[in-house]
Amino acid sequence: MSLNSHKKEISLFRYAVLAGILGTMALPFTAMAQNPASTAPTGNPIIKQKYTADPAAFVHKGTVYLYTGHDEAPARQERYVMHDWLVFSSTDMVNWTEHPSPLAVKDFTWAKDDAWASQVIERNGKFYWYAAVEHATINGKAIGVAVSDSPTGPFKDARGSALISSDMTPDDKISWADIDPSVWIDEKGQAYLFWGNTTCYYAKLKPNMTELDGPINKVPLPNFTEAPWVHKRGDWYYLSYASGFPEKIVYAMSRKIEGPWEYKGILNEIAGNSNTNHQSIIDFKGQSYFIYHNGAINTDGGSFRRSVCIDYLYYNKDGTLKRVVMTTEGVKPAK
Repeated sequence: MSLNSHKKEISLFRYAVLAGILGTMALPFTAMAQNPASTAPTGNPIIKQKYTADPAAFVHKGTVYLYTGHDEAPARQERYVMHDWLVFSSTDMVNWTEHPSPLAVKDFTWAKDDAWASQVIERNGKFYWYAAVEHATINGKAIGVAVSDSPTGPFKDARGSALISSDMTPDDKISWADIDPSVWIDEKGQAYLFWGNTTCYYAKLKPNMTELDGPINKVPLPNFTEAPWVHKRGDWYYLSYASGFPEKIVYAMSRKIEGPWEYKGILNEIAGNSNTNHQSIIDFKGQSYFIYHNGAINTDGGSFRRSVCIDYLYYNKDGTLKRVVMTTEGVKPAK
């Protein structure tokens, strides 16, 4: 979600050019109530009453829960303004119900601001929310973990301190290296946390899901920018991530979650009117889905007001992934 230091200095002219080239997907913004009971199925983007970004989804008891960031930058301001996270649920991938925001930066008393990318996972009846924020006393970004008895919250800080902070990855020379957490629990019950910007890291988690269980390791990946996401199908693990700038989503495959990972290429091209992208991949009712963000309803300029979209994901016979086709129609109701 963050930009490298030289990227932060990109001129407004470049944003304007990108918007002109890539903004053909743009749709008129539809003003809706701030907290509607549900959203009308009108294709991509799937949420139109608010700006949403950095989607992370999982399936629990026949329902998909979608967690997103919440862009609130004032019109024409070229910066991320994000104070809380949002949650939506659906039983068909088309009709989405919005729930009250169950987590905000202020719920982490040690954090300063910046409700950046996150992911929620269930273990033993509890729901653990891993979220990137700006640390209040340790320079740079950090990852916290909150916990709840319900996928819709409310969530509370599970530690009272950061799980990952910049003093734990001192080799990185950028202050936003520790962002974009992604969590996976393997068939043996071992949990793994992946994260990073410019360097991809992973570490094992203890069964309590709130402590590291061993050293922090680096994952050698070509042109890694950020947004790691781990999923599995059959005997293959997939590690997709944002690459380059503006960002494309690429992926690697491995027989083991700890690697080695073999780079396979582009999965999702640059998303319209957005310099960043951030993906979530799930299976639901026999179909695979690719969830991402673009700037399709952004009429206020720049690349800091994003919207979540969903399209289908398909596999080749050899297990490799077919390139995702981005559409305005989106997906049909899952049955």
